[in-house]
Amino acid sequence: MKQGDLVIRKSYGGDVLFRIAKLNKQLATLKGTDYRLIADAPIPDLLLIPDPEEAAPSKQVRIKVDESTQRMRQERQQQQRKVQQDEEKMGRALNHNAPYFEVPGKVLHLDGDASYLHKSMDLYRQMRVPAQGLHAHESQMPAIVQQLLPQINPDILVITGHDGVLKKRETHDLYNLASYKNSQNFVNAVHIARQYEKSHDGLIIVAGACQSHFEALLQSGANFASSPGRVLIHALDPVYIAIRASYTSMRETIDLADVIHGTISGIDGVGGIETRGKYRVGLPRPKTLTGVKPTV
Repeated sequence: MKQGDLVIRKSYGGDVLFRIAKLNKQLATLKGTDYRLIADAPIPDLLLIPDPEEAAPSKQVRIKVDESTQRMRQERQQQQRKVQQDEEKMGRALNHNAPYFEVPGKVLHLDGDASYLHKSMDLYRQMRVPAQGLHAHESQMPAIVQQLLPQINPDILVITGHDGVLKKRETHDLYNLASYKNSQNFVNAVHIARQYEKSHDGLIIVAGACQSHFEALLQSGANFASSPGRVLIHALDPVYIAIRASYTSMRETIDLADVIHGTISGIDGVGGIETRGKYRVGLPRPKTLTGVKPTV
């Protein structure tokens, strides 16, 4: 085995597909290919997967990802039809067939994993969500949030990366932040973001990763967070919520049950509070003004 190989853990029944991130004589550091999970495992516990397309965990996840992505596209098509109907009403009121323009919510996405960030930005581009992404270690995120929020002024902030309940921990209390790998870092970043914008509708915050301290993240000011059931969440779950927030009208609240159902991890993976969307429609669409003559 070598760095970069795809493997599963025999002791866990091969439930998650991993890529070997680091390797020494006895121990391997693994990164989940689909889930935001970093784990250590003895090399004899690993089983090499030569064809990732045939790996059972990967197959199951791909089905869920395809379902979630298709759901997003269908929701987007429904929204566009509704906006077109509203446009026709506005056109009749103005006695003019003026085409509308869309202003989806702008996303700032901070990710502790470079490969997951790449996947996330691809999905934002596919769904035409204006987004800026930055890869940073989770411990750096509070300082980065403080620096970037005034510069970028996003509508939606995603704070994610790697997390998990520590095997070797001082306390077995799962309500104690010391029991988690990075939940304290996420909480600190959310707290700083909420100091910058106190309104939950002014700045929508999506925070957390696998097994994160859901309650602490909400208490610190997040609108949506992981993980109520302390389960592994899919790498794209925070992105899905951000896209829904970006394309939900500012006149409406995000349908909590619907958006959670649409994630890959479901109700044990993510939760949140009632929040207004960030999508706006404008009228008329900006024109090309090359033919305008100066009057002054």
